[in-house]
Amino acid sequence: MDPYRLGLIATRTHYFQLVARLGSIRQASKVLNIAPSSISRVIKQLEDELGTPLFERVRQRLRLTSAGELLLYHVRESYVDLNKAVTEINDLSGLRRGTVTVATIESVARGLLPEALEAFWKRHPEITVDVKVTSSQEAANAVSDGSCDLGIAFDVRVPRNARRLTSIPLPLGLVVPPDNPLAERDELRTFDISGERLILSDTSLSLSMPVEEMFSGSMVEFSRRTRTNSIGLMIDLARRGLGAIMQTQVGVEREIATGELCFIPLRDPKLQPRRLMLMSRAKSEISDAASAFATNLSQCFEQLKT
Repeated sequence: MDPYRLGLIATRTHYFQLVARLGSIRQASKVLNIAPSSISRVIKQLEDELGTPLFERVRQRLRLTSAGELLLYHVRESYVDLNKAVTEINDLSGLRRGTVTVATIESVARGLLPEALEAFWKRHPEITVDVKVTSSQEAANAVSDGSCDLGIAFDVRVPRNARRLTSIPLPLGLVVPPDNPLAERDELRTFDISGERLILSDTSLSLSMPVEEMFSGSMVEFSRRTRTNSIGLMIDLARRGLGAIMQTQVGVEREIATGELCFIPLRDPKLQPRRLMLMSRAKSEISDAASAFATNLSQCFEQLKT
């Protein structure tokens, strides 16, 4: 169980670390579902009692002062220690309960993660797994700053205070409905998709970078039908025959298995495989529950290789 929900973490401490992570009182208010003025008042009281500002405003965002960084470091250390204590107490009582927090990209949340959770809960039905769907970089940051136990992301550098548990290369390909003429091909080159109406991801998704690099300097002409940050929308549009997607098979497993969509690998010298990565906090900071779920996820990663 989350130490904050148990009342072991003070409300003002929880508000402070959330504002520090999001860099915005307004964003924190949306997460907490309370008025921004309430958070501002708590932060102001904390600063008054400490006798020093904890934040400074830089380009419409709040940035920690030196005092704020020092406080945040100790808050995170306390949170990790309390979470570990709660897990150990549950183990002593024989409940085998606990909470695992996972930050993951949307494509994994659509396919790999439900399968992993189903298998995990068969063995550990009393363990809660909280899931936050976010971008690759934000998933890595969440592990680094201690707000999540595990992170699943594409093509990111492992940040400080985190460790890579496993990673696998996955080819990029074209996802099309079965009536598309390209669906019968075993593989494609860049020039093969000339004239296709493409459904592209925007720059908030790491998928956009390898796609842009592939087309950079090429003579291939295509029509951009739309650009979005929603993998779900991209897949729904492709199912309706409204365009083709460039991505890995992750997130489209169900549609490929039912025959609603086809995946054709792309072969191009400029196109490197995407790397799906599972990260966690330092070994000494991760609970037994999180370790067990990490093992389960690693096994699912291995299955993607086949």
